Amino acid sequence: MKKKLNSGCAGLMISILILLPSIVNGQSDRAVTKKFLSELPKIRMSKTIQKYRMTAVYTNRDLYGNFTGKTMVSGDYTSGLPGDTAVWNNVYISASNNYLAPFPSGTKQEYMENFRYVPSGKMMEETAFKSFPKSVENIFARNLIWDMMSADIFAWNYYDSLKLNVPYIIPDIKGEFKMADIGNYSHSKIMLCWKGITEINGVLCAIIDFNAIDNKLEISTDLIKSKGTEQYWGSVFVSLKTKSIEHSDMYSGTIQEIEVKGMKDKFLMKTIRELSVEKMQ
Repeated sequence: MKKKLNSGCAGLMISILILLPSIVNGQSDRAVTKKFLSELPKIRMSKTIQKYRMTAVYTNRDLYGNFTGKTMVSGDYTSGLPGDTAVWNNVYISASNNYLAPFPSGTKQEYMENFRYVPSGKMMEETAFKSFPKSVENIFARNLIWDMMSADIFAWNYYDSLKLNVPYIIPDIKGEFKMADIGNYSHSKIMLCWKGITEINGVLCAIIDFNAIDNKLEISTDLIKSKGTEQYWGSVFVSLKTKSIEHSDMYSGTIQEIEVKGMKDKFLMKTIRELSVEKMQ
């Protein structure tokens, strides 16, 4: 009887030891879920200086998928400066007609050197770009500014409204608006979704996805006119400690009818844009 009891106790202990890791892991999973995935933490945004490198690659093709050219735009962006200002430096634009070849060094956009402003809705006004030249490169440079502003908006403006895996439609960004003096853009809707947490640059971050489908785009300048549609999507990774952006990716697809001054016929073009924001400091 004593032997059987000892044997039974030994079996019970073995069962407990086998089950213990599962119990501990289950409790650990629930603790992680409760701490990080029940809601985004209430934190204040860091006011320290942040430095980023933004790179955007535009790949052009005809409607049959044949490559017609590519452009790379890059620049250094610094935020958190006195007066809530931000500044751009080292903005280069490079083009190539060879899909496989690396981009050449490109041309520095001197008008963007130390270009300083307060990120706000005023950057959609014509007066914000009065120092910019009237050229096609001007459009690419503006896109750097507007794309960085978009990352900021998606990261911060609706942070407190996001719930895990629940799509959130931005209520106050829709319809047509003017892109300063170069054209108009019309959003159908913009959707955000907090998808979880991850580690970027050794920092725990919230993953916030965004997408805007079925948008209309119209550009009108002295040199080029176009009409078309655009879809864009991507992710922004927001520090759960400082609320600063640690990284962002954006992708877009645009189909446009284009008219170039001096060319007899209009033509159709598809443009794929791949954009990344890398934190430097």
